[in-house]
Amino acid sequence: MTIRIFSKTLAFMVFSLLLAGCERPPGSCMQPEGVTLQVLGSGGPIADDGRASSAYVVWIDGKARVLIDAGGGAFLRFGEAGAKFEDLDFVGLSHFHTDHSTDFSALLKSGSFSERKRPLPVAGPDEDGVFPGLKDFLKATLNRETGAYGYLSAFLDGTAGTPMLTPREVEPGPPALLWSSEDLAIDAMQVPHGIVPAVAFRVRAGDVTIVFASDQNGGDPAFVEFASEASILVMHMVVPEDVAGVGRRLHAPPSVIGELAGRASPDTLVLSHFMARSLEDLDGNVALVRKGYAGEIVLAEDLACVTP
Repeated sequence: MTIRIFSKTLAFMVFSLLLAGCERPPGSCMQPEGVTLQVLGSGGPIADDGRASSAYVVWIDGKARVLIDAGGGAFLRFGEAGAKFEDLDFVGLSHFHTDHSTDFSALLKSGSFSERKRPLPVAGPDEDGVFPGLKDFLKATLNRETGAYGYLSAFLDGTAGTPMLTPREVEPGPPALLWSSEDLAIDAMQVPHGIVPAVAFRVRAGDVTIVFASDQNGGDPAFVEFASEASILVMHMVVPEDVAGVGRRLHAPPSVIGELAGRASPDTLVLSHFMARSLEDLDGNVALVRKGYAGEIVLAEDLACVTP
């Protein structure tokens, strides 16, 4: 029974000592071989704890191949981690709350200075009449005539040698395979997040499986099978146990997180997406999670590295 707590400052010091004279940036999880999860953003929508909002990178054999979410601060952390836009095979945006998607445009602009030419697959939820689907989100953001950042419209059609985004919307229903190669497969399913369409992603690289639960209230039993026996399961502990109303309709409290993790039985559970209300009694909230889950728990910090 283990709990790991990563300190960003300590991580920088350790990396700096270990990597003096090496090319790897001090905030990077880059390894020449193997799979590593790096937490880019471990916070929520309020700028009150020095954390970036939700964002994660999966490193495979020294390259940042998968980006899940791009909330506020992800742009900065992506650079600090030493990740390269040209190495990305896939971007998943779990939903269109700002703390999960607002830095995506900034990352695209940064990527326009890279040597990348190949298309970039991007996945997210479909629309439900209140929140946009991925395609409408990209149009509202990047369309040449009407988009907020129309000057980045080349990402929609691949003109001028710009890598074109290839969007895939995830609909309600059973898990769907979104992207695959010889060494990597990514599938997804929608999860309940109040009225907000939201997506959980499963990344499989060799014998390593990393599941990103996204923001969810824990109400869909199908998620347990989706996350079953993952190497790493990332779950968002946003609210305290006594949350009610909208907060409970959106998010699972610690006891439900523990129940889901206990049934899914991952090797490691990463608790992330913290806010002041979940950090106020962090030890007590973790204890509630522990009642349902007996495995290793990692408390996320920005730029932390988690290995299977």
